[in-house]
Amino acid sequence: MTENAKHQPRFGIQGSVIGWQDPWAQEASDLYMRTGTGAVIASQDQTPTPAQFIAALKDLQADFYVHHVFPGLEGQQQLLLDARDNGIDLVLGNEYGNINGPWVEGTNRYDVPDDALHAAAASGKLIGLLYDEPEHLQINVGQYRKDAWLPHWGDSGSASMDAAREQVTKAVSARAQHVRNQLAAAEVQPEKVPMLSEQVFPTLFHVQARGGMAPCPKIMKESFQPLQLATALGAAKQYGLPLWICADLWGPDVGPWPTRTSGFPGHSPEEFASALQMGYLLGPTHLFAENADVLLRYGAGGFEKSIFGDVWQSFAATAKPLDWSHRDATADVVIIHSDDSNYGQNERPFGSRSLPMPETSQSIFDVWHLLSGGVIPAHGSCLHIPGYDFPRHELKRRVPADKFPLPHGVDTAAAGSYPPAVHPLFAPLPSTLVFDGFVRAEVIGRPRLILVAGSSVSASTLQDVHKLAEEGATVIAAAWLLPAEWREEKRFASGGSWLPADDFLSDRVREHAAPHIGGENRWMQRFGDYEVRIYPRDSDGFTLDFETVKRSK
Repeated sequence: MTENAKHQPRFGIQGSVIGWQDPWAQEASDLYMRTGTGAVIASQDQTPTPAQFIAALKDLQADFYVHHVFPGLEGQQQLLLDARDNGIDLVLGNEYGNINGPWVEGTNRYDVPDDALHAAAASGKLIGLLYDEPEHLQINVGQYRKDAWLPHWGDSGSASMDAAREQVTKAVSARAQHVRNQLAAAEVQPEKVPMLSEQVFPTLFHVQARGGMAPCPKIMKESFQPLQLATALGAAKQYGLPLWICADLWGPDVGPWPTRTSGFPGHSPEEFASALQMGYLLGPTHLFAENADVLLRYGAGGFEKSIFGDVWQSFAATAKPLDWSHRDATADVVIIHSDDSNYGQNERPFGSRSLPMPETSQSIFDVWHLLSGGVIPAHGSCLHIPGYDFPRHELKRRVPADKFPLPHGVDTAAAGSYPPAVHPLFAPLPSTLVFDGFVRAEVIGRPRLILVAGSSVSASTLQDVHKLAEEGATVIAAAWLLPAEWREEKRFASGGSWLPADDFLSDRVREHAAPHIGGENRWMQRFGDYEVRIYPRDSDGFTLDFETVKRSK
């Protein structure tokens, strides 16, 4: 950014899914499943009017409202009128349709119908089209739809990893082009209404970005935060897309905080405060909270903020414009790997039940283990892998559904036998960006260390990376990806080096990587001349401290 430029991310709130009926679709709210819990959960509060809810959004300083479209389009027209009249922007989400149908033929995906999309665009208030966890529903196909195995972007019966990857990208691209056509017909510039890939798993960001979907990583949730954000940042940078961030309060932990149901919220108010600041400092274009019913309660006296609502309001009121945005992200360490759709499940690549997951796809887990000093496990990239016992599961076993909400949560110390909290925010990491196997030198930049992993890489990318080693970078590349003439270790007069590796956790790899990793108990991300430095505030890293430094030129 220029010396005088400032960047101000926009803030939003996603609607209630348990707390109260949707103000625009009251009767429909308790007919459809509005959560991924597999059951219809009755609303817990009284129902606000649309005017009351919009007033509450404005009190929370929300610039936009994230609304999941009801499959029957209940309340949709009045929502558009109220948004227009009250000056609040809209993001339309597809989660309720994903859960309940109707689904696009041959998929488990709900697309907002063309007429509804056109009307929302024509209202002048539509700023985004949110696809809820499309990577999850591509890989874990039976999450909602039980009648057949129908991945989110379809299943072409591809005979290879490369073909399966390309099929997903082409399906995303076809949908993105269709949406652009609809927006153009409504006389809306397509780039002003991105298709958003809101994801819990840090995989398929790049595959979908190639097709035109802007990354929207969930933070908190069950993610390893540096891994999730470095991956999404890299996808946005590589494909020239905006970056949105969802601060998702669903999660694994329990504690003495207001609790709507098991896992909601699954993070403490203190963790929420740190996560909001963390996400903001990454310079996204938009940042929103999921969901409103953690921030607010509604009763006879109107809306009342919870402690989470107080945290959000304090954050929104004090967030100052930034001297950088996500587009300025640069890296000391670059990871290049084929986006193999593997988060540790080690099967069903791209949703295929016939293709085996290549063992080489697991090499990316070793890379993260190496860069994080062993904090991120070497067998997966999120908490949905063996070794994590979620406290929320114990809460669900102990407390019947009709006993929720719990105004004060649970006293884990007094209860005695709840598993300890499992989701700290912190892991150490040098300034890192993740690109896929199609990246070129002009995007890679001039990192000190480049690691190339996964099951495949394009010949052009490999050529560019080898040239960067000749020009001074330290490159460690999976030996199985290399032509025979490049399978020997080499040092160059520039100071660069080339190390083929069969194991990213070998002593030789650690020796080469060590000078570029640093070893400090710090997570850093660079944005042009600025460094965002993140430290654990408590011993486990559930809360964070931040430092921003402008580097001297």
